[in-house]
Amino acid sequence: MPKRRVLSLWFPRLGAERLIRQDPMLAERPFIVLRDTGQMQVIASMNAHAQAAGLTHDQPLRDAQAMCPEVLTRLQNPRSEALFLTSLRRWAGKFSPWVSEQAPNSLLIDITGCAHLYGGEEPMLAKVQDDCVALGLSVQAGVADTVGAAWALARYAGQPGAQLRSGDAIDQEARATRSRAVKRRHWERGGAAPRVGELPAQSYRIAPPGQTYAALSDLPVAALRLSEDNKTQLLRLGIRKIGDLLGQPRAGLARRFGRDLVMRLDQAMGHQPEPVSPAAPPPRFAVRLSFPEPIGLEEDVLAALDRLLPRLCQRLKDKSQGARVVRLQAFRTDHSMQELEVGLARASDDPHRIRPLLAMKLGDLVSDYGFDLLRVEAPLTEHLSSRQMTGHAEAGRQVADRLARSTAMDDLLGRIGARIGLERITRVHPAESHIPEKSHSILAAAWSEPFAEPWPDYQLDRPALLWRPEPVTAPDTPAVPRGFRWRGRSLTLHHARGPERLAPEWWLDDPDWRSGTRDYWDIICAEGDRLWLFYAHGGAISSGWFCHGSFA
Repeated sequence: MPKRRVLSLWFPRLGAERLIRQDPMLAERPFIVLRDTGQMQVIASMNAHAQAAGLTHDQPLRDAQAMCPEVLTRLQNPRSEALFLTSLRRWAGKFSPWVSEQAPNSLLIDITGCAHLYGGEEPMLAKVQDDCVALGLSVQAGVADTVGAAWALARYAGQPGAQLRSGDAIDQEARATRSRAVKRRHWERGGAAPRVGELPAQSYRIAPPGQTYAALSDLPVAALRLSEDNKTQLLRLGIRKIGDLLGQPRAGLARRFGRDLVMRLDQAMGHQPEPVSPAAPPPRFAVRLSFPEPIGLEEDVLAALDRLLPRLCQRLKDKSQGARVVRLQAFRTDHSMQELEVGLARASDDPHRIRPLLAMKLGDLVSDYGFDLLRVEAPLTEHLSSRQMTGHAEAGRQVADRLARSTAMDDLLGRIGARIGLERITRVHPAESHIPEKSHSILAAAWSEPFAEPWPDYQLDRPALLWRPEPVTAPDTPAVPRGFRWRGRSLTLHHARGPERLAPEWWLDDPDWRSGTRDYWDIICAEGDRLWLFYAHGGAISSGWFCHGSFA
């Protein structure tokens, strides 16, 4: 069995280069991507020009602009960067099927038994480098026997050696030379470890099989993926290289620094397993049926659907999923393809509810030369409640609930939606507001449930039609006018009910409510109109009578 080999790919400028791919002009000047910490904006990623100008990761924006006034900035979009990393994971699948994402900017690939397909590990990494250059990405790679070692080599390989030359120790030098020794102090002898992202230009390192100790000994302790507290404590004790830890008693390390340090050390050296867990592929619900001879009649297509839909719905049931969108693809003998798509008002795994929707749109298919393959898939699904074991009483109650809850309305919505679109069908729900314009909310019928509770009493007296307040010609007094003009018509009062006083929301400045408090009246006119009038008592604008709606 081949020895396990792991490839770590680190994209140090992923956030900046993702935006540069969209706008190549950003690559011509120093460019940084900012992360908002809540108190200030710091650098999350940058291009090569910004790094050459001396900017560093996690540096505040104000310091970066002081060092490089011409720097270009963009805000970070973590979701878009995560989606871009997912697309890179799919690209990395050409090297091995075992690819795992490590947010925010790296990939882990188990290349055990795969390197020979490219002629070895070095040709494989050369291919990785060439692909990343074509994609406009900077990459650093490391190959080792363990995940921790590959991660460390990708980020810290190529640092200066840690061997101390004779006479370099400060306590062995004369007093006169100590000040000069402090000035040339290296990270291995008291200075800070190099920052990630300030690494040499060498793009990758390979640790030969079985030589993990030798490959990691000269790397800084930061390469062990330790917490900041552990790194600070180790530096204070003068432990700066991984090789300094390998000879220390494990019990003392665990007692002083905690189990995290020992665990990371064991993972890097291969004493504790750390698998590469690839992302599970998204479930796909699709079935197809090929024919020995082309078909073209609608009856034949329906007969094929009668065989395909039960298979598709069974796959949905096995995963406790219900289809919201069903797509039919018809492949013709002239190598062209037509497709139909229908939406369901409620997720369903019942073929008898899907078949009528597809049958309504079969007339849109053009079978000039006939179809030799049909494919049905559910690209959009929702989780359905799983089945549970219950007693006889509970099972009877559930059956009664299912019988009482008819799917006729959902099927009707689906049929209408297949013709005009589900997004055009809406329903109204009451809202928690006494303001007429905000007393209800309009929801998509296919993605909402009917309002189960009784409507509030104060909303039962609202008119069926509402519009923006229109001025009414009437005396400017709170008393209900006996006659008034509205929309060019003279109307006479027959009956009035009210008033209902409503005040505007004091915390909002609504232009329609700058007329102040309103007294609403339900007016029945002698001409047969039933209107909803109100008298505005005046505020930012003058008082007067207005018409706000009409009762159907």
